[in-house]
Amino acid sequence: MVTPDLPAPLARAGHDFGRYLEGERARSAHTVRAYLSDIESLLAYAAADGATDLRDIELATLRRWLGGQSEAGMSRSTLARRAATARSFTAWALREELLDVDPALRLKAPKRGQSLPGVLHQQQVLRLLGDLEAAAAGGEPLALRNRAMVELLYATGVRVGELSGMDVDDLDPDRRTLRVIGKGNKERTVPYGLPAALAVDDWLRRGRPGVATGFSGPALFLGARGKRVDQRQVRSVVRDLLEALGDTAATGPHALRHSAATHLLDGGADLRAVQEILGHSSLATTQIYTHVSVDRLRQSYQQAHPRA
Repeated sequence: MVTPDLPAPLARAGHDFGRYLEGERARSAHTVRAYLSDIESLLAYAAADGATDLRDIELATLRRWLGGQSEAGMSRSTLARRAATARSFTAWALREELLDVDPALRLKAPKRGQSLPGVLHQQQVLRLLGDLEAAAAGGEPLALRNRAMVELLYATGVRVGELSGMDVDDLDPDRRTLRVIGKGNKERTVPYGLPAALAVDDWLRRGRPGVATGFSGPALFLGARGKRVDQRQVRSVVRDLLEALGDTAATGPHALRHSAATHLLDGGADLRAVQEILGHSSLATTQIYTHVSVDRLRQSYQQAHPRA
């Protein structure tokens, strides 16, 4: 975090907190960037409010910081994240003896709104995968890759970052399972079905050798130049496919994760099994998909029952 206009003690605290996040908490680079953006905003506000040292930051400072953003129209989920970041920051500063008391202990933020995620109907998924299979029939390497990536995203519900970080050795073709390194470097094993197995095998036999170079390493999925595929490329592929469907508001790879979870529950899967597959640390996070399933059931009932 580079903030040259901050007083030196504030800038140094922000920098040290960033190193703490990267080194000790095993958070993803995306999460670290979000946290540091929040802290940069907080420290810049505190400096403008007259603070020259962390001990000048009080509960009222934090409340004014969040209040101004709320008035500017910032979403409740972002405010909640920023409040959580502030609490993490001040708790760290207290442990580092940069603060004598923790000013964020009584800091509150609006509760996160729990919106239902975008979900594809099973027929939409079949159409999407059918289009990918047709495109891959010609054997063009990136078409084979795209089919394998989307089949695996839907089959396993993995996050896009987890997919792009996979190596060939993470696959167990005999058991049709996949080793996934998730948030916090937690490892889990996820099963996948025959269609995904066939698509991945096709990519490994006919597609990957056509783009692999001496610098490809063990990466499972590669870009056109032979390097490990990055998250931006995966998002672009899925976004274009979903837009081509033309009849869904679902966007991006997370829609496939949401759809996989919802379809598992619709098919009778146990909630805790879905939690394990998705890599959620809390069952409460997984439970949102039960609301999705009930909502879809209600819609079907209202459309079909004569006295709905």
